[in-house]
Amino acid sequence: MVKNERQQTAMDNLTSIVGNIYDQLDGGNVPMMELPQRSKRNIEFSVQHNVWTYGDLQTTRTSKTVQGAQMMLRTIFTADFINEMIRDGKSSTLREMYYISEGWENAKFGTQDESNLLAEDLEIISKCMREDFKLRPEESGAHVYGNLDISTMTKKGMKTFNCMDDVAETGFAVPYNVERDNFEIKKTDAKFVMAIETGGMFARLIENGFPERHNAILVHLSGQPARSTRRLIKRLNEEMDLPVTVFTDGDPWSFRIFASVAYGAIKTAHISEYLATPTAQFIGITASDILNYDLPTDKLSDKDLGALNAELSDPRFADEFWVNEIQAMLEMKKKSEQQALAKYGLDFVTDTYLPEKLSDMGIL
Repeated sequence: MVKNERQQTAMDNLTSIVGNIYDQLDGGNVPMMELPQRSKRNIEFSVQHNVWTYGDLQTTRTSKTVQGAQMMLRTIFTADFINEMIRDGKSSTLREMYYISEGWENAKFGTQDESNLLAEDLEIISKCMREDFKLRPEESGAHVYGNLDISTMTKKGMKTFNCMDDVAETGFAVPYNVERDNFEIKKTDAKFVMAIETGGMFARLIENGFPERHNAILVHLSGQPARSTRRLIKRLNEEMDLPVTVFTDGDPWSFRIFASVAYGAIKTAHISEYLATPTAQFIGITASDILNYDLPTDKLSDKDLGALNAELSDPRFADEFWVNEIQAMLEMKKKSEQQALAKYGLDFVTDTYLPEKLSDMGIL
């Protein structure tokens, strides 16, 4: 049984894609389909919207070659598998779909990367999201903690939770689908959202009473954030009118975590408008913090240095703040972690560092 309108739309659009392939075959033509080129040269940074988007370059997928015919066959099998899941009220991880294809004979995938990419292709062609297909990733480990009332789908229907009073100290686990039909944001009196990279710092802020004292909603990113985590942050920003801050380590990879939250990632450029929060502000460790707070550091590796240099040509880091901080980090050849703030005691981050930064931003 179809659960909601979004899933019905997904079924209809996937059926239309397969129907188009059938019509081409029935008309004696070699099946083909067009989709945006998924290459770096077709990724554009929209200055107007501050997110990554696909450009105008298109690629044509045809069945003229054995490889092309196999890809078309995989498309049909995958669309049928997704429609069957929606009809039966089931869901699948991306990993499970890859293994299920072992029974598809000539349509089976060689690697999970191939099946993941096809799922993304179907998102683009159908103009639906993977969550509408009932395809989910493995657990992301992301959690939310704060005075926030939400209703989410359980086996017994929609149930309401408070993400502070009704959860353990680890917070409320973010589900893979946080769209409105499955996850309602009911109310909050919070003043802002803080997305935090590491589990250790997330736990530190909760233990120190930071969310209660400063009326904050904490979101644990669990490293590079999953799509559902970024979508939740965007919804909190837009629907609850809450400013968003991102608190990470001070290294090039953590800077990219911030950029994926604020501006989107190349891999998900086709849905940046659903995931990115362009007004998000960086509150993590910077080169200036390393100097100003005399923080413990580690030496930048050659890979770190290469990543920082690449960020100097990345439009997501084009403003003066990022250029200055990245160049300063390159000069000092040092990086630092969030936990380095513990040099001054376990309360320093919540009593001094974060209040100072949040006050400078005008949030506190």
